[in-house]
Amino acid sequence: MPISRELLEILVCPLCKEPVTLTPNNLGLKCNKCKRVYPIKDDIPVMLIDEAKIEE
Repeated sequence: MPISRELLEILVCPLCKEPVTLTPNNLGLKCNKCKRVYPIKDDIPVMLIDEAKIEE
């Protein structure tokens, strides 16, 4: 089950507090400010800075 619109509207990057967007492959949530991508595991966003990968 994909992440709901309501959840996407309230989720923010835990580092810079900017909104996150769903990646094109639907496997992560990306912060456009700091470029971190937080993984989605078993349909649950893992919003931990240590789990994020930096992508350009």
